[in-house]
Amino acid sequence: MKLAILSDTHGLLRPRVLDFLKTADAILHGGDINKPAIVEQLRQYAPLYLVRGNNDKEWAADLPHDLTVTLGGVRFLIVHNKKEVPPDLSGIDVVVFGHSHKYLQEEKDGILWLNPGSCGPRRFHQEITMMMADVADGRITVEKITIPHEAP
Repeated sequence: MKLAILSDTHGLLRPRVLDFLKTADAILHGGDINKPAIVEQLRQYAPLYLVRGNNDKEWAADLPHDLTVTLGGVRFLIVHNKKEVPPDLSGIDVVVFGHSHKYLQEEKDGILWLNPGSCGPRRFHQEITMMMADVADGRITVEKITIPHEAP
């Protein structure tokens, strides 16, 4: 199963990001979507698992603050802000979060922590990133995707 993992799109789905979404079996979004139209656009590509970010206002009131989902035998916890991850992560294999716009892939105490960075509007001179992952039989392999900032 191929996953597209993204966060902090802030109202922008770049054409290069859409190219990756076309190959995904599921999409995980770590929040700060900013527009309901982005949610509808994402749903056209694959099953969508998303959480509300701090910039997702009234329109996103029905979106979950955090979400746990098992895909390919891997149990994911999705939350926007790493500071809001609960202390008890028993049964969780991967934590997906966003908010900082900084890419991170780190294993700590048997849990894989993933922040795909931001693939929306470029901020703070940071790179524009997302992740593609393969999950099967309880294993995950993650690839960092860097989008050239000159690309729309």
